[in-house]
Amino acid sequence: MEIVITKENFDAEVRNYKGTVLLDFWAGWCGPCMMLSPVVSEIAKDLDGHVKVGKVNVDEQPELSRAFRVESIPLLVVVKDGVIQNQSVGVIPKNSILEMLK
Repeated sequence: MEIVITKENFDAEVRNYKGTVLLDFWAGWCGPCMMLSPVVSEIAKDLDGHVKVGKVNVDEQPELSRAFRVESIPLLVVVKDGVIQNQSVGVIPKNSILEMLK
């Protein structure tokens, strides 16, 4: 299951969450984001109950974009127990995303 992450729910869903969160920073006008989105959705289904998947629309959440210093999208960020562990910019294959989550 994918969760829409906003500045209002960020603390509860990401910062204070005990476990792994995959954040997908994206925008509707971004072609590579649209290519990556189905892969992220598939991972969300495959790892439901093990990894939380959050979607951050950079146009709607400029504060979160600044906080994560987003310069290019799509940006995937892995957060474990509130700490950034890994990140990747651009379209990458599913197996690479799964490696990031280990």
